[in-house]
Amino acid sequence: MISKHIAVLLAAAIITGCTDMKNENPLLGHWDTPHNTVPFGSIKLEHYRPAVDALVIETQANIDAIADNPAAPDFGNTVEALEHASDRLGLACSVLFNLNSAHTSDSLQQIAMEVNETVTELGDRIHHNDKLFGRIKAVYDNRASLGLDEEQTMLLENTYKEFARGGALLSHEDKEELGRINKELGTLSLDFEKNILDATNDYTLHLTDKEELAGLPDYVVAAAAEEASERGKEGWVITLQAPSYGPFMQFSSRGDLREKLYRAYGSRCTEGTSHDNTAILKRIADLRRRKAALLGYDTYADYVLEERMAGNRRNVEEFLNELLDRSMPFARRDVRQVADYAASHGHSGEMMPWDFSYWSERLKNDRYSLSDSMLKPYFRLESVQEALFMLAGRLYGITFRENKEIEVWHPDVKAYEVFDADGSYLAVLYMDFFPRESKRGGAWMNPMKELTHMAGVDDRPHITVVTNVTKPTADSPSLLTFREVETLLHEFGHALHGIFAEGRYTSLSGTNVAWDFVELPSQIMENWATERDFLSLWAKDYRTGEVIPDSLINKIIESRNYLSGYASSRQLGFGIDDMAWHTVTAPVEESVAAFERKAIDKASVLPAVEGCYFSPSFSHVFAGGYAAGYYSYKWAEVLEADAYSLFKERGIYDKETAAAFRKLLSSGGRRPEMETYVEFRGHRPQIDALLEKTGLTGDASKM
Repeated sequence: MISKHIAVLLAAAIITGCTDMKNENPLLGHWDTPHNTVPFGSIKLEHYRPAVDALVIETQANIDAIADNPAAPDFGNTVEALEHASDRLGLACSVLFNLNSAHTSDSLQQIAMEVNETVTELGDRIHHNDKLFGRIKAVYDNRASLGLDEEQTMLLENTYKEFARGGALLSHEDKEELGRINKELGTLSLDFEKNILDATNDYTLHLTDKEELAGLPDYVVAAAAEEASERGKEGWVITLQAPSYGPFMQFSSRGDLREKLYRAYGSRCTEGTSHDNTAILKRIADLRRRKAALLGYDTYADYVLEERMAGNRRNVEEFLNELLDRSMPFARRDVRQVADYAASHGHSGEMMPWDFSYWSERLKNDRYSLSDSMLKPYFRLESVQEALFMLAGRLYGITFRENKEIEVWHPDVKAYEVFDADGSYLAVLYMDFFPRESKRGGAWMNPMKELTHMAGVDDRPHITVVTNVTKPTADSPSLLTFREVETLLHEFGHALHGIFAEGRYTSLSGTNVAWDFVELPSQIMENWATERDFLSLWAKDYRTGEVIPDSLINKIIESRNYLSGYASSRQLGFGIDDMAWHTVTAPVEESVAAFERKAIDKASVLPAVEGCYFSPSFSHVFAGGYAAGYYSYKWAEVLEADAYSLFKERGIYDKETAAAFRKLLSSGGRRPEMETYVEFRGHRPQIDALLEKTGLTGDASKM
């Protein structure tokens, strides 16, 4: 569907045909590469704009041909034709926007902003093409007599709704206004993301005295020394990148330095800083509000949630509040226990946010005799990756083979061919693990190219997994924390969702599902991180080859719900903040800090810190696709807890269960997601499975 290829800008397509510029611009020609993979080495900055401009013209010509077709509108000459109208443009944009996240530069960011504006304008022209929509509506109105199958029916319904929700039913004046709003929103989102990247890269904590390293494990010190060396400095450098920031906050016994680093991280892009995002954020929220009003919705959340499993704003708010009510007693218990422990070990004063990670890590170590330092030798990156591939093999029979002939966008990246149990080719998987200044923070999966089905032939997906895990040093390989292991499992689950894509239509395949369903395949994978029968197969000390002992596995299992109440309240706070910004009915006049504090106060268990608030760096919501959708992480936790209980009942490698879950993954959006889920599980999901799994049951005051 056109919206997948243009508005989202992450569509995928087979490269077919060529243009007059094909010999000069690789984005416009056929690629003689393994599996039609992107020839990254041949694509230069100067290729993007000419390619996009040419492909916009091509796409517009395709649209005009559909709209002006003298034949009576039918499913094939209108709806199916529209599905492929922007294939080549979608792929060019996908390459650009993937690289803008994973390996960018000032020049590439500028190009991305220009292209975003151009393609957004095209998307609006298409959605507001009266002749085109008239043909779509004619097919839609006659749908009962067309004899369409389930997949065709879904494509038709989605296409009609996408145009209606894109403004096709508006007056000419309102269409023009919506176009202006969409154009500005696209630019502002890119500005928002750029500011976060710049603010993250701008700050470093440069340490020159060994006393400033107190409490830090050797691997943190070595990584900080490596960072300093790469920057041409003496001593040690701590950055705001997660693999540097997180361990420092966990282990440094220097509260003054933890506070300094926390304030730097928490004030990124806040009011008055050099990369201030607050005005951009408020403008984005107001433009989304105005867009929803133009389209007939009370709030932007109402507009978004109409197309989600949750269905409407009331359901989401009730869901978040119910979970919060169940979580907060346990969250307060968690903080009380950490504070009591800290006080008994000499900490004075209130438990502040920069203290919590440090003292909770110490309590965890004392309570379970378990720390990241103990586990990291067993979690060498290469071993973890092999474990991911092994797990996918045991569950689904698939195999992975590195192909060094496939070009990549950075020397750190590796490319793998994925084969099914019968040896047939399934996909290409790119893995990009380490942080760098050209990469935004966090971890994500994206399709570089989605499944495309034309003339009876599947052009299989190309999938990227991008993370920011601990880098190797001169003295040590890349050794992961347990949380990083869970993160890789999570993103690998998304990758499998893309790899197993099936169907005739790109817009209904792979991860093109309701947003509050898309996290199920990723979050269910995290469960294997605490399975004895999984860890014992591969987790070995990189120095000795010793298999991880049962005693450590027992501690991992025993500690898996450590601070689960705190973690739940924190995640719910993000979801509540997101909903607050997207349920406003007038421009927000108060400060971003005040608005956020009022929204999340009921989910807060640690003191607020003046000048520190997260909304201005909330990239998922203001530079990504999670607007009025961040709740979906908790929603998917309910789904995955219920779904994984079936694996627990039958066995964590049970072939029948895995085959049924693969069917769920490969179904994409060809049918309503709740129907797909119920077919797999046999019933609708219930919140109790999550509460039981995370230990949020019983009387927290007595624990």
